[in-house]
Amino acid sequence: MVQMMNSTELDILFPALLAGILVLSTHVPFGREVLARGIIFIDLAIAQIAGLGVIIAFSAGIHDGWQVQLAAACAALAGSVALYWAERIWADVQEAVIGATFVVASSAGLLLIANHPQGSEHLKEILVGQILWVDYAQLIPVAVLYSIVLILRRYFITSQSRLPFYLLFAVTITASVQLVGVYLVFASLILPALAVYRIRPPIQLPVAYLLGILAYVSGMIAASILDLPAGPMIILVLAGLSLVSLLAQRT
Repeated sequence: MVQMMNSTELDILFPALLAGILVLSTHVPFGREVLARGIIFIDLAIAQIAGLGVIIAFSAGIHDGWQVQLAAACAALAGSVALYWAERIWADVQEAVIGATFVVASSAGLLLIANHPQGSEHLKEILVGQILWVDYAQLIPVAVLYSIVLILRRYFITSQSRLPFYLLFAVTITASVQLVGVYLVFASLILPALAVYRIRPPIQLPVAYLLGILAYVSGMIAASILDLPAGPMIILVLAGLSLVSLLAQRT
């Protein structure tokens, strides 16, 4: 087992770990902002809308990588504009609108693939992800995109920005769903931010990044040893570490 971990399995785990670090690089700061804005479930809604874009492309017989990405991005951007518009009109019930959007997008996706022979497997890939199958070629454009996102967020997005935040968030979520799936996107965004929200601001980001990276490493190793899906295992480890962090802050 040790010898395998040093060769074949490391060749699989290392790009997957890089994918996780890339996702955390944007999702940890976005997660803190989502909590501050009180729109906790927006990433689930936008991620599901991006997934719906993928399903629409899949149902139309489109399988080329860039075309699928374009379909997902267009769907996510359209969804983000709709949620921004809804926020301006129904601000007092915004979370309910976001939740309803998630359910509607999920239901539409289920209907589109209901009669497709590979529909259930494709839906599983969108929700759970296939992080262990990520390769370096997929990571390069995502790394470039995330670098641009972090720069724009750092210098151009303020707490008063609404539509720019939604659009930038949608682009980020779209790329992340393609790498790790809807569930892991939500976990990477919310759990690290939740785990450190009572910690002093200067060290919140470093601690959140550390918890996230530790969860990805531990979760992937445990999944490899136990021969279980990596995405759900990472989520459970991240949830456990976040709970420990929250309990430690009460003492």
